[in-house]
Amino acid sequence: MRLPRRSVNLKILTMKLPKIIAIVGPTASGKTELALRLAEKYSGEIVNADSRQVYRGMDIGTAKPAKDEMKRAPHHLFDIVNPGEEFTLAHYKKIAFETIDDIIKRGKLPVVVGGTGLYVWAIVDNPDIPAVEPDLALRQKLSEISPPELAEMLKTKDPVLAEKTDLKNPRRVIRALEIVLAGGESPFKNKNKLPPRYDVLQIGLTVPREELNARINARVDGQIKRGLAAEVAGLAKKYSWSLPAMSGIGYKQLGYYLRGEMPLAEAIELVKRDTRRYAKRQMTWFKRDQRINWIEQISEAEELVEKF
Repeated sequence: MRLPRRSVNLKILTMKLPKIIAIVGPTASGKTELALRLAEKYSGEIVNADSRQVYRGMDIGTAKPAKDEMKRAPHHLFDIVNPGEEFTLAHYKKIAFETIDDIIKRGKLPVVVGGTGLYVWAIVDNPDIPAVEPDLALRQKLSEISPPELAEMLKTKDPVLAEKTDLKNPRRVIRALEIVLAGGESPFKNKNKLPPRYDVLQIGLTVPREELNARINARVDGQIKRGLAAEVAGLAKKYSWSLPAMSGIGYKQLGYYLRGEMPLAEAIELVKRDTRRYAKRQMTWFKRDQRINWIEQISEAEELVEKF
């Protein structure tokens, strides 16, 4: 079912902020190719907004752009931290702003692309994100609590933050509680929004559910053929399975196989299932933003950019 197409807000265009483009949508929807097409046509540079593609060594499982794709336009914020390093939303926002500002100063068009809603939101809405440092002791204590109890705890302490958090992801819930318990203000409260930095044209790619599921299944099969299990095994020799980076889809499930906890075929099916579920959660997040212009064809995106 096609989502309604949004028109560009002319009021925003009068603010005379630097213009950037953001390509969003679920995994396997074709965001990478669309971003490359626009970057090639409008002298743009790609800025990553995927929370997994920032990690070095996580190439196949995160579906990073291939080397030949990266040659088509300059790429930024890929491979910037090791899987064992702490990398928060506040870290991402700071480096993303620095990168985008540099691209604009050089007279190029920043093309932000990724499916991590929080990353895109940080760029578009410029929230005042609390700089709360990790509390390892608190994290250990919270990790001993069941996911449903963690979710209820967050709902009680900060309903607004709970509504915006993936409550099925214990790592994200624990981080949210870490901020709340440290006395940090929820970045989702209106009073914590700073003035916008950019005039952003958000373009969302939508794909029929059956087609998207087929794409996801085919992509996972391709990742397995290209050596995803070997990639995960290599990372496991360097990093602990308990790291946030190692909990990503593809890495977590292949970990079950590599540790002898399930057959490879079962782990592969689990990757496909969890990826499909993740795509659904992504769409739930993005559909909340009425400013996104939803399209199905690349030609529609070019029309939007021309008007923008």
